[in-house]
Amino acid sequence: MRSSRPAFRRSFDAGAGRSTFAASNAAFFSTYKFLVLSVPATTITFQFSDGQPAQTHVAAAGESVLDVALNNGIQLQHNCGGVCGCSTCHIYVNAGGDDLPEISDKEEDFIDRAENPRINSRLACQCVLEKDMQVTVTIPPQHFLGH
Repeated sequence: MRSSRPAFRRSFDAGAGRSTFAASNAAFFSTYKFLVLSVPATTITFQFSDGQPAQTHVAAAGESVLDVALNNGIQLQHNCGGVCGCSTCHIYVNAGGDDLPEISDKEEDFIDRAENPRINSRLACQCVLEKDMQVTVTIPPQHFLGH
């Protein structure tokens, strides 16, 4: 019984030493790579008050600054688990703050309890990235238990 699908045929270009299928795939993926890399992306630059070099990471829409930090090995306290129940993920937003969601009364109350709050203070768990943007934050000194 014959399949209704067309047969998969692979031709070989002896001069190039590879199949034309592979050559056409290489051309497709090099174009696809260009398209993917040319799409604007949300980036977050983390600066550290303890002198560590800054780190820039790409983030997906819907991720919080806390998510991006933790997914990239950046230690940022979050005692409540990222549900706006404490002030341990306190950060300073240096750039891109206008694109972040507006600060809530609950977040503002917890920021008032944070160590050294400033006008640009936010909680990393509440800074949800909603669109293509560039955000720069500073992580203030943190006090980890046992350190």
